[in-house]
Amino acid sequence: MAGLATPMALRVAVTLGLPDRLLDAGASIDDLATELEVAPGALELLLGHLATLEIVEPTATGYRTSAFGANLIVEAGNGLNNLLRLDAAGGRAELAFVELAHSISTGRAAYPHRYGQDFWADLAESPRLRESFDRQMSHRFQEEIPRLVAGFDWSRFAAIVDVGGGRGDLLAAILTAHPRVRGHLVDLEPTAAGARDTFAAHSLDDRTRVTAGSFFDPLPAGADAYLLVDILHDWDDEQAHRILSRCVEAARPAGRVLVIESVGGMRARSESNLAMLVIFGGRERRIDEFRALGSPHGLVLDSVTEVTEQRCLLEFRLS
Repeated sequence: MAGLATPMALRVAVTLGLPDRLLDAGASIDDLATELEVAPGALELLLGHLATLEIVEPTATGYRTSAFGANLIVEAGNGLNNLLRLDAAGGRAELAFVELAHSISTGRAAYPHRYGQDFWADLAESPRLRESFDRQMSHRFQEEIPRLVAGFDWSRFAAIVDVGGGRGDLLAAILTAHPRVRGHLVDLEPTAAGARDTFAAHSLDDRTRVTAGSFFDPLPAGADAYLLVDILHDWDDEQAHRILSRCVEAARPAGRVLVIESVGGMRARSESNLAMLVIFGGRERRIDEFRALGSPHGLVLDSVTEVTEQRCLLEFRLS
């Protein structure tokens, strides 16, 4: 439980591209070391541990990826390759766990303590990190989208604004299931451009709009529902209040604010709570904390629906 060798060996292997490179015939250690410009002796130690884990298997001349290790290739379709790469947003973020003591001591995110700026500033400066983060978010929701769509009556709303809606996969699924509903997605570029592509691919151009912008800025006004999916847990209370304030400002007088997240004491994992703290300075809030968060904005929690094994939908109305 305490060893770091295995999780780091997996991440380094994926970052070097070993599962893909060693598919089929595999390669010798010397050839692989020359190709990757790494130390042959050190590479042999890494491959030896990967063989113990049955990620690779020895051949007469070197190593090749095992059937189990093929789960880590780019085309495996499970998102693991993108999540584990140390040069991608997810892998880079998880390295902030080495500064967990800082977060526990201060109650603040460890990410800026390690990297000199917060996670979002990193993404803003690096298109590569932003793209890998968007892919990670899209993949994370794929299996849950059907249940998120089926587990709530979206047809009640003529217009939905998806605030920080990423590439638009969930909103596209909602609109496809409910032909009378219109959608407006707000997110930063180039994520917003990805959402436009998603809506076009689903033939939803006539029922959707996309605005490139931040949820800290004024939001499109007058919609029936403002949707926040895995947004508030990324922020401390001060910033979460700013986001809710923008939603309420746009939604008045009769709109609803819908929050889909893991909820502490219901669907949230303890590991996820630590990740939110270390990476963002946030947390998976409990029901009473959501009520307290909404109250200063005149938001009353009407209902809590357990839509998937991981997430709940909290519906707020304006008092």
